[in-house]
Amino acid sequence: MGIEEDKLPSSVHAIVFKDSDSLEGKSIKIEGYDFNEGVNYSELLKSFVSTGFQASNLGDAIEVVNRMLDWRLVDESITEDCSEEERDPAFRESVRCKVFLGFTSNLISSGLRDIIRYLTEHHMVDVVVTTAGGIEEDLIKCLAHTYKGDFSLPGTYLRAKGLNRIGNLLVPNENYCKFEEWIIPIFDKMLKEQREENILWTPSKVIARLGKEINNERSYLYWAYKNNIPVFCPGITDGSLGDMLYFHSYYNPGLIIDVVQDIRAINSEAVHASPRKTGLIILGGGLPKHHICNANMMRNGADYAVYINTAQEFDGSDSGAHPDEAVSWGKIRGSAKTVKVHCDATIAFPLLVAETFASRREAFEKANA
Repeated sequence: MGIEEDKLPSSVHAIVFKDSDSLEGKSIKIEGYDFNEGVNYSELLKSFVSTGFQASNLGDAIEVVNRMLDWRLVDESITEDCSEEERDPAFRESVRCKVFLGFTSNLISSGLRDIIRYLTEHHMVDVVVTTAGGIEEDLIKCLAHTYKGDFSLPGTYLRAKGLNRIGNLLVPNENYCKFEEWIIPIFDKMLKEQREENILWTPSKVIARLGKEINNERSYLYWAYKNNIPVFCPGITDGSLGDMLYFHSYYNPGLIIDVVQDIRAINSEAVHASPRKTGLIILGGGLPKHHICNANMMRNGADYAVYINTAQEFDGSDSGAHPDEAVSWGKIRGSAKTVKVHCDATIAFPLLVAETFASRREAFEKANA
């Protein structure tokens, strides 16, 4: 080995120890919660922002939702085309962000149903979008229970026992029998009103009626009805609710549900939100995610967006798409505050609600008084 080969080339040293730009004062320092300070759950959740990975995304989501809830029209400059009402300081202080909440049916099958019920009970959200299962499972839970099972229970065994599996949840088939007994007479009354009073039923009107009929404070649909929160379900036939409509079409034909009026209604919720900003909180993917985003395209995009789901974007699905893809469509504004949390919503959403909506309950009650 020669003398030169025995020395570390200066170029190698320079490559390995390349100078860095300073991040001091520009980025959050990574550090976790110190349990030497005791167990303080609020501080633990606040530490998520600086923890890294999906903990930081959840911490960012909490910050975005709090910004969504903090916003008031008074924060914006008065424009020349403002109405007299919009110039009034008291009015400007009262105008807050319109919150769209979307979720898939499995989350109502889970214990998240009670978190969502809390939000509609205290009128903390303004518009709800879900799937057919997100409607029927809420109503069925007022009639019978869902139970904890296991992800690995064999389908053939469960079928023989009349037990339906949703992940690691079990729903006895008898629950759907009780649902049919409860809902068919309501459809009969709705058909009678359609014929005698010329009522034009839409999915959201049907859902409001079911919330009224269930008359149960454990139901998020009951509270949505009580607080006049519209609940949209463009895929209303895709579930047990659709099965019941199918059966009813033979028992007592003629009930009509108009989806066109509902697309006008949800798009209007976004278009006429102005001068309010709009914020999206979407749990899971699929139809509710796209329906909310598409409605907000009609107003040139939402101002805030939080996605919580485990779907990936590499297959081109809308479920897995990040907020920035919606920006390209005009569904979310380029200036919007957004974040996607890659996490099971049953873990992330209760923590988010604890640090956002639940901590502001008194303020919501005062605003809704």
